[in-house]
Formats: sequence, structure tokens, C-alpha cells
Amino acid sequence: MDYLAAAFQAAFELIVSFDADLWEIVALSLRVSLTAVLIAALIGLPLGAAVALFAFPGRGALIVLLNALMGLPPVVVGLVVYLFLSRAGPLGVLNLLFSPTAMIIAQVILVLPIVAALTRQVIEDLWSEYREQLVSLGAGPARAIPTLLWDGRVTLVTAILAGFGRASAEVGAVMIVGGNIDHVTRVMTTTIALETSKGALPLALGLGILLLLLTLLINAAAEGVRRYARARLA
Repeated sequence: MDYLAAAFQAAFELIVSFDADLWEIVALSLRVSLTAVLIAALIGLPLGAAVALFAFPGRGALIVLLNALMGLPPVVVGLVVYLFLSRAGPLGVLNLLFSPTAMIIAQVILVLPIVAALTRQVIEDLWSEYREQLVSLGAGPARAIPTLLWDGRVTLVTAILAGFGRASAEVGAVMIVGGNIDHVTRVMTTTIALETSKGALPLALGLGILLLLLTLLINAAAEGVRRYARARLA
């Protein structure tokens, strides 16, 4: 117990002293995860809406696939991205392996199905509710997409937060494609795993505490925005 208490004390001291290495890791983690979530949202929101509104051959199979990919194993994604970006791979000429860009690509692949699948369900429900009204105004599925996305923006925040939770907690894929290189690709989750394996608990605990706090703060901010938006719409 004394060892554990000392580790927590050392972790707290690292946080309040604004340790440069620790905050560098935190900054890179946020940059990678938030960029991945933004890209996934820009693709996943209209994609999920299109799947919800348009009828086409194989739509049912695509819905099943999107739902299944929500549980995509991170190490498999990391391996596939590694093969594509390695020197022998088709994208090896871009020299992106073991860089933050490679980590963002892996996280986008993991987050995109979550955002798209949850968006499809939200838009499908809104379309069932407003279809007759929108059709009477001359708005077909294509024209209805931006309207329904805007109308469901408060609920869709949950889909984006789910994507952020997946990205911020990811270890396997970013470890494979990023390499956990100090001052280059070392993020919070990979550092926690590394420092724990070395028995260096203070830094691991400090990053773990910060990761929890950042997740709570982002979710609290999103909940505040949702409450404010609902109050404005009421």
C-alpha cells in the first residue's frame, strides 16, 4: 500500500509540475485522436445518413457490415495499415509509417464505422418521423440529408463521443503503425503500457489520471452543449 500511495503521489507531482515530457505526450495524444475523430465525422455522418435514406442493392448487407465493424479488432487494423504503409506496401513511397499520420489513419478506420453506424440509426428514425413532411416540401433523400443531420445534431454528438472514446483508448493499432517512438509517436495509451511493463508506475499513473480527466472534461463539455441546444430548441 505504501508503494501504491507513493506512486500516486509521484504521479500527482508530475501533473502539477507540468512535466514537459508528460504534457508533450498528452498534446500528441489529443492531436492524433481529435484529428482522427474529425476526419471520421466528416466522412461518417453523411455516409451513415446516405445508408439510412437511400435504397440500393446490398443495403442490408452494408448495414450489417457497419454494425460488425464497430467491434473491429485494433491489432488487425494496425496490421493492415502497417502492410499498406510499409516500404514493400503499395503506399510505402509516402513514407508515413511510424509517424503521427499513420496513427491518425489507423484511428480513422476504427472510428469511422462507429460514427457511420450510429448516424444511420439516428437519421433513419428522423426520416421515419419527418418523411411525409419533407416529401411534401419537395425534399427527396438527397436534399433531406443536410436537414436531418442538422435536426439530429444534438443526438449525433453521442456518436462522435463514442468515436472519440474508441480513439483515445486505442493501444494496439497505434503501437503497430506508430512504433511508440519517444518525442515522435509516443501517446498516452502506449506510454502507459510501456511504463507499466517497466515498473515505472508514476508516469503511467499520471497519464492514466490525465486520460480519465480529459475524457470526463470532453464528455462534460459535450453534455453541456447538448443541454444548451435542447433548451434553445424547447
